[in-house]
Order: sequence, then C-alpha cells, then structure tokens
Amino acid sequence: MAKTILLATALLAVTTLAGSAMASPGHVHGRFDRPEQGFAPASTLLRDGTPEEAGLDPGPLDAALRQIAGWTNKTPDLEHPMYAGAVSLVAHDGIVVRREAVGQEVRYADRQGTELPPEQQDPMRPDTIFDAASLSKLFTSIAVLQAVDDGKVRLDAPVAEYLPEFGVNGKQSITVQQLLTHTSGLQAEVKLWKLPPEQRIPAIMQLTPEFPPGTHYTYSDPNMITLGLLVQRVSGAPLDQVVAGQITEPLGMSDTGYNPPASKLHRIAATEDEVDPPRGMLRGQVHDENAWSLGGVAGHAGIFTTADDLSVLGQALLNGGSYDGHRILSEHSVEAMLTNFNSAFPGNAHGLGFELDQRWYMAGLSAPHTAGHTGFTGTSLVIDPASRSVVVLLTNRVHPSRDWGSNNRARQALAQGLAEALAVKPARGSQSWFAEGPGTLTTDPLGPVSGDMQVSFNAFVDTQRDADGADPLFVESSVDGVGWQPVTLQASGPGAPDEPQGSLAGAGHRSWWKVQGTVNATAGQQVRLRWRYALDDQYAGRGVNVDGILVADRNATLLDGELEAARLHPDGWVATSR
Repeated sequence: MAKTILLATALLAVTTLAGSAMASPGHVHGRFDRPEQGFAPASTLLRDGTPEEAGLDPGPLDAALRQIAGWTNKTPDLEHPMYAGAVSLVAHDGIVVRREAVGQEVRYADRQGTELPPEQQDPMRPDTIFDAASLSKLFTSIAVLQAVDDGKVRLDAPVAEYLPEFGVNGKQSITVQQLLTHTSGLQAEVKLWKLPPEQRIPAIMQLTPEFPPGTHYTYSDPNMITLGLLVQRVSGAPLDQVVAGQITEPLGMSDTGYNPPASKLHRIAATEDEVDPPRGMLRGQVHDENAWSLGGVAGHAGIFTTADDLSVLGQALLNGGSYDGHRILSEHSVEAMLTNFNSAFPGNAHGLGFELDQRWYMAGLSAPHTAGHTGFTGTSLVIDPASRSVVVLLTNRVHPSRDWGSNNRARQALAQGLAEALAVKPARGSQSWFAEGPGTLTTDPLGPVSGDMQVSFNAFVDTQRDADGADPLFVESSVDGVGWQPVTLQASGPGAPDEPQGSLAGAGHRSWWKVQGTVNATAGQQVRLRWRYALDDQYAGRGVNVDGILVADRNATLLDGELEAARLHPDGWVATSR
C-alpha cells in the first residue's frame, strides 16, 4: 500500500508539472526572475551566438571560465592541478553562448604526475571526447522510459517481471521506479571485475538488499546495471545498440557511444593510470572497472561523448523530448525525469534518472526541476528548465590519478556563472541593490522618530537554506551604530515563508517578495537600519537583491530608497540594473 501511495503522489506531481506547462506567462530572453513554465518549442535548435544576443551579461560567464582555465595549473590551495583539461559549454534559449577548451587531453606519463614532453601532450579541443562515467546512467534511464512509452515496461512493476532471475534474496518487490530513483535498497557498489566473467551478471542477480525496498536512498551502481540488463531483455538487443538506435543516432550525436573506435583515439581525453586492476594509462577504454569487466557496455557507465553532443541531449529534453523533428521521449516521460519522486528523502531529490536541485554542483541554477548528473571522471550536465539553459562541463580530473581530488568547485563556478549572467530586473525603478557577497547596506540615521517604524521593501532571495547551512538576509536596527537588533519580517510571494521570520532565505522560486517589518523604537530616537547578507562557506545561490525600500513612522516617511539612494551606504552591495 505504501508503495502505491508513493507512486500516486509522484504521478500527481508529474500531472501538476504538465498542467503548469499550459500557463507560460510569455518568453523573455536572459531572465532569472521570469521562470519559464513548460517546455521550449519543439522547433528549438542549438546555434552559436553571443551572450548579449541571448540577453546575458558576459561578465560572470567569463569570470567563471577564467577560473576553470586557472585550475588546469596548481593554485595556492591545491597540491595538484584540479584537472589536466576541460571543455565548457553554456547554452541559453537555444543559443550556445560559450564553448571553451583549456588544458590538455593527455598531459601525464604516469600516476605520479610526470609530465610528458610538450610535443607528446595533446591539447584539449572543443570536440574532445570524454569518458562520461555516470552520465551514462541518463542514457540508460531514457532507454527505460522509452520502453515505458512503448508499453513494454511499467514503472510500478517488479523488476522480476522482466528479469525473473532478479527476484531472489529479498528483491522480489523492487520496482523499476525504485531502481530509477535509487530507493531499491541495493548497495552502492559491487566489484564485478574481481569475479570470473561468467559470474559477473549472476552476481548482480543474486544481490541481497541492504534495506527494505523504498525505505532508504542509496546512490547505487547495481540499480543502473540491472536497468541496463532490463533494457536488453525487453528490447531483444544489447544496450549499446538500443542507445545508438533510439537516442544518439536520431539526435545526431555522432561522437556519443560505447567503446569508441580507434579512429577517434586522437580526440579522446586520457583518464587514469590505473594500477588495480593494472591497466596502465587509459585512453579510449572505459575508466569504470565494472563497466570494463562487462565489455565496456553497462547501465551505469561506458558512454563516451562530447560537450556539443550532450548539449543536444539537454536541449531535446528542454524541448519536451524531441529535437530537429526526432522524438526520443514522450512529454510525460520527460516530465517524470524532471519531477521529484524522493520527497521522503530530503536532500536526495530525484526524478526518473536525473538528480534534481543539487546545489553542490548546480549552484545558483538549483531549483525543484533543475536536473543534472555528474560523472566520476570529472563530468557534469545541468539542465535548467526554468531558464531553458544547458550547462556542460567535461574534465579529465582522474588523469593521472583519482586521488588528486575533486572538480566540484569548477562545476559550481560554471553553473553560478550562468545564474549570475541571467538578469534579475529591479522590482521598482531602474536599479536594485545586489549583494555580491557578505556585506551590509546601511541607512543614514533616521528620525527623530515618533515611535515604532514600519519598513517595507522588495526582496529577491535565492540563497541556501538546507541541512548544509543557510545564507540568510537580515534586517537589523541600531540607535548607536554599534549594537544591532534583528527585525522580524513577514514576506509574501511565491516561495515565501508563511510565518514571520528573523531572516530570509530560500531558493528555486525565482520571484520577488514583498517584505514588511516593524522596528521597535522610542520617540525622539534616531535609528539606523541595515540589510545584512550573511554568506557561509558552503554553496551559494544566485544571491540577494533589495529594492523599493520605504521606512516610515506614524507621522512621516523617513526614507524613500527610490528617491534618496544616497542615504543608503553599501559595503559589499552594488546598485545594478540587472
């Protein structure tokens, strides 16, 4: 019964998303504060253009790309370069506004980091082919949903209905949906490559769940390996042939597939000098040991691809499942990929295949339907339906060793660069105040007052508030400019908290709020107010804008921020038209 209720709740969310698709308020280029509803026109095709043409500010994008280029070298806080090289692609509204290649495809001779002579290094190029690692899971998920569209598979059906040998050792009730959302209870990893070849697939079928199905979220490679086998069983063809025939070939993704041919080796980024198993420096062979042990084709890993090919896949999903006249998924299935089925597991939002709303790599683009995935080799894809944008970052961060560290900061930087390049237009007048980082916006002394004051303003708040921390906006008052007291605030608007708050934080709604508060004061006092943005060292959102500030007591208006901007003193805030 609980499983049925969970499925019904998730399908209701999908239906709600589908219904909202019919209520789009009108399309606007380059806006963060005008979230789109529904899909882009199916006719939308990617083309090259400029940020300005797409309504974007190029400054934040270029700053992010400078950071990404800088991380190909050692920095004061990194023992090694973050990666040998990277390819970045950013598309908004069907316009590819940035495509940059930095560093090297091949740089090192061994896992100790011995650099090859310059003439033996290969530079990164925009069409470099990368081992996408777990981005492969998206292709498997799409293949599963294609089978759902075709009536060959039911999401709520036990996997054992299609793979009878799977239905043992407590796995009899695990559903297709639970595999797609990583709620099956199966363990995170297996080491198939340590087994004889004939035992590898049977080992997956014989697994015993660590938790009862549907009770825990565990990101699990065995989930996706199983789904790859399911696709093969119901289609009657190997997974690589299904992906080619039903996804990459219809979309024209000519550089995407498993086990790339030797003719493309010169364009493939190297990965690791692997010692366990002892495979040497890898280039053109899948990095993941389990996928390698399964012949390079598996449901969880094995895909090689380029930034441009991934951008086409992203745009196809933004278009509702079609691109250039070729439909790969129904709109309903795309909606299911972008709808959270894991509300019971906060922080682990997941559609059918895609991760959702993961600020740790989506940064300021995070929102309930922002979809993406990362790959262990240093790859990531972010699809933001609210701004109709695609962000691709491909790196070879495991070259020459997986132990050299993470590239999450680069993932965040690129997504944040696009978030800040998108405009937040002032709620009133020609400019608003934007907090570039931690800082204060402080008024002149106001008064003498006749008693308590009322403060009102508009706030655009896109900040972190979750288990990892918070980046709140405070309004505070002071009579001496030294001691400050918080003002309780009541906000209204999409995504605003229902109850009065001592500070404001939130993300994903992408809307201006109307905010009011009462400042306790004694008649005859002069009072300063300040807006303070407290940014922690965790993940940032798009940030905070404040506009339309108005302060009054019962007798008079004490400050009109639109007319008296000079009476507001910024420290870490700037006036901006976007």
